[in-house]
Amino acid sequence: MLYDQAGDWAWLGQFYAVAAGNLASHFGGWDPMPVASYQAGDMNAYSAVIYVGSTYDEPLPSAFLDDVLLEKTPVVWINHNIWQLSGRVTDFWNRYGFQPWVFETASVGEVIYKGSRLTRYTMNGAGIMTYSQLDATKVSVLAQAVLSDGSTFPWAVRSKNLTYIGEIPFSYISETDRYLVFCDLLFDALAPTTPERHRALVRIEDVDPTVEPQQLIAIANYLSSERVPFSIAAIPMFVDALGAYSGGVPETVRLRDESAVVKALKHMISRGGELVMHGYTHQYGARPNPYSGVSADDFEFWLSHIDADDYVIYDGPVPEDSASWALGRIEESYAELSAAGLPAPTIFEYPHYAGSAVDSRAIAQRFSTAYHRGLYFGGALGGGADDHSRMLGQFFPYLVRDTYGWQIIPENLGSYEPEPYNHHPARLPADLIASARANLVVRDGVASFYFHPFLELDALREIVQGIKAAGYTFVRPRDL
Repeated sequence: MLYDQAGDWAWLGQFYAVAAGNLASHFGGWDPMPVASYQAGDMNAYSAVIYVGSTYDEPLPSAFLDDVLLEKTPVVWINHNIWQLSGRVTDFWNRYGFQPWVFETASVGEVIYKGSRLTRYTMNGAGIMTYSQLDATKVSVLAQAVLSDGSTFPWAVRSKNLTYIGEIPFSYISETDRYLVFCDLLFDALAPTTPERHRALVRIEDVDPTVEPQQLIAIANYLSSERVPFSIAAIPMFVDALGAYSGGVPETVRLRDESAVVKALKHMISRGGELVMHGYTHQYGARPNPYSGVSADDFEFWLSHIDADDYVIYDGPVPEDSASWALGRIEESYAELSAAGLPAPTIFEYPHYAGSAVDSRAIAQRFSTAYHRGLYFGGALGGGADDHSRMLGQFFPYLVRDTYGWQIIPENLGSYEPEPYNHHPARLPADLIASARANLVVRDGVASFYFHPFLELDALREIVQGIKAAGYTFVRPRDL
């Protein structure tokens, strides 16, 4: 995994290397290396090379360019500096059948791949490479970028050992984004004989001691009747630290004291459910973080606030953040679940998907598997202190082994949200189903969503039926 490290934007090179490396881990181990450190023959020890060109005109070692041109090792080249490769030899056009030209910065809102139209954030003005020449007898156009007038130009091409993607695919990603093209193209370089297969997951979210038991039972009975395995994100301690929902009087409810909820959880397990540890209280202290100080509303391992424009702002780790503090929350959660007579979860999920690098490395020693979207920080490739002021969020369409050492179970569709909030639009069943259909371009991809138990069961039915109709088979997380 080669990346740029020159100039003021070196930190972006590391971030993009982390994003690409996380995805590549689905296929095996990966080694990050600044491209400037490349020595002749280095790629001979690897099954493939991914180079992320994040810095315009970063000088590339001639040894790297020459080894690519030997055409012995599959190379996935992303974005910048392809012109250094094409200029290295006089016959590049004759050999590879394309000639990079200039970046198109006009609005591109779609990328067509395998006949599907994937979205692209139209305000992304970073540009996509175009070509002065392209010989269709020598080069395959893998995906097409669509301009606002409907015209197209190549988004990704392949010739011989070289796959070239004309932009960074990790910026402004969404559930239906062209990011999915890159996720699938890795199969061609790393596992080309992978057969087509499409599996689905559903997780029942934010199950705390105050949840209505009959709602849990109804969900379990429905999913069981459809032969749909599921997981249950359990919060064993409910805290309303400021009395937001109890007339100003702080309230704490332990799972062990709610026998009807415990009984409902055991019923869910008997119907194919598996517990996931979703923190301890899913809130932090006696403060809004950022909403109310109430379990399931707020962050637990991270500080946040809502700004004047109604955006949730990620502030940083909690004041007492440390490996021992994070593991203490985990042990408290285990103790509460045990006191309720429930099995110990083997899968962890961050409340609101956020925790520090210190927390993640510590919790990964307790749980080998996590079930959330990843949050990665400056310094993720080592060699320096964690920089929590810079972060990258990433979801995955298949199992990966991330930089913290976690095996990550995908959650890539989001959740049913009937009302908009904090500039997030409502997400209706049709939106989740459309996201699942977009993910069909990933040849061995997973469509994974979560659902809150207080919402109407009819919406869950619609989502499950729609995902099945799209061609997915629901499985247990452990079966991925």
